[in-house]
Amino acid sequence: MSQPNVLFVMTDQQRADTIASLGNHSIYTPNLDRLVARGVSFVNAYSQTPVCVAARYAVRTGRDPLLTRVFSNGQVPPAVDQAEQMTDRCGSYLGQTMQGLGYRSFGIGKFHSQPWDEDLGYDVHLRSEEILADPQRRAGDAYGAHIAEHAPAYDFIEGLHGERTEMYYMPQMSPMPAEHTVEGWAADRAVEQIERTDDERPFFGFVSFIGPHPPLAPPIPFNRLYDPDLMASPVSGDPAVDHADEQIPHMNYGVWAEDVSDSQARVLKTRYYGEITYIDDCLGRILDAVEARPDADNTVICFFADHGDHLGDHQAWQKESFFEASCHIPFLVSWPERLPRNERREDLVALIDLFGIATGAAGQTQVRDGVDVLSMLTSGGDRRERLVGLYGAPGTRRFKAMVREDRWKYIWLANGARQQLFDVTADPQELRDLSGSHSEIVARLHRAAIDHLRQPGGQEALDGDDLHSLPFEARPLQRIYQFGHWPRSSGFPEDPGEALRSYQAATGS
Repeated sequence: MSQPNVLFVMTDQQRADTIASLGNHSIYTPNLDRLVARGVSFVNAYSQTPVCVAARYAVRTGRDPLLTRVFSNGQVPPAVDQAEQMTDRCGSYLGQTMQGLGYRSFGIGKFHSQPWDEDLGYDVHLRSEEILADPQRRAGDAYGAHIAEHAPAYDFIEGLHGERTEMYYMPQMSPMPAEHTVEGWAADRAVEQIERTDDERPFFGFVSFIGPHPPLAPPIPFNRLYDPDLMASPVSGDPAVDHADEQIPHMNYGVWAEDVSDSQARVLKTRYYGEITYIDDCLGRILDAVEARPDADNTVICFFADHGDHLGDHQAWQKESFFEASCHIPFLVSWPERLPRNERREDLVALIDLFGIATGAAGQTQVRDGVDVLSMLTSGGDRRERLVGLYGAPGTRRFKAMVREDRWKYIWLANGARQQLFDVTADPQELRDLSGSHSEIVARLHRAAIDHLRQPGGQEALDGDDLHSLPFEARPLQRIYQFGHWPRSSGFPEDPGEALRSYQAATGS
């Protein structure tokens, strides 16, 4: 059989529970439902480091964060005896690897690499990043440049994807019409690449949507598809359990979401669902382009997200925790010529497994730090017994670890040596911390975390034969400012009049 095409489609901040045919009867996702019917849905899929940059390096390297050194939205220096450069430590990136296996490659959308223009190995690479903070970055952004050339009437808009900072979790409508949004642009560019006939090589494509990451600003008519009165309210438990991870109140405050009411949360969920339905609509155009090809059944499609969004559950917003809302992700794999259709699997899978799926389909499997998902599906290959997640640099107060095994989830927090245990089968909303009553399970999973960290890059998280802990220290609260190109300061102006006059003088308005 000839090498298949391979298409990865990624969303940003999409929870696992947002696909209609997988159980959410409040959302409309006909094209995600098409993908569910086309292949295998993994219902226990996780982002091991549930934040944007770390998740993307996991996908493009197939490596654990101990090797990528990306434990958050920034990188930390290599550990002792680790190579300085990412690809020297981890191996070639996925785009580069697939090129070497005989594929023409294209990457479209958000890549969140560091540096932003890092060469990731795509023949065609069209970036669309979230924040275009200065004219030079905007001109270097493929979507920003597209708006300037093809939709100049909208080029004055600073936040092309919606307003951030204090508006981060405020319900919005896209400042752009549907045909000019970044999602529509990404779908159009993907269709162009899929329909190419000037290259006989199979394609490897990576399409990375910015949404439904906040701001929650779907375009007309997707902004009004859902009635807030029909949305479920967030689910919260004991504040001591919900906010044991101090990253949650810290991030809530950072994005002006420290006191969102349930009624406001229901409104925000309608815009979040609107974003997902809009992306689903864009996905439909991409699937139509694949299905129009004569080799459609020999095209592997993987759909996944980098992480989820608390959406008010656990009195939390954003991501970066190991609650299910944050780290449990959609993960759909289809290949009609070789894989079963419309099947659900409970195997533990993670973003690092995608590297092996792509290279395995190409005929030269590189599992790296993942598991061989294709072998698992086609010939009964080994399943993962447990999955370890890490966040925050080892040895710091921000470090935390998750161990997911069978029905159990164990969470370790270095700041104060706190731990939690949840039975995600009996308590899927994670409201009951069982760490005080299941000491044997806690001890076993605690040991599993230690064993995982006994490798290069993990030693700083250990103290002898145990996990390194630090006396609890509350994390200072501070706002996060994410303006466009005005004002350039790190906050709001102290003197509104002076700021207005400065702006008018600079713009001639």
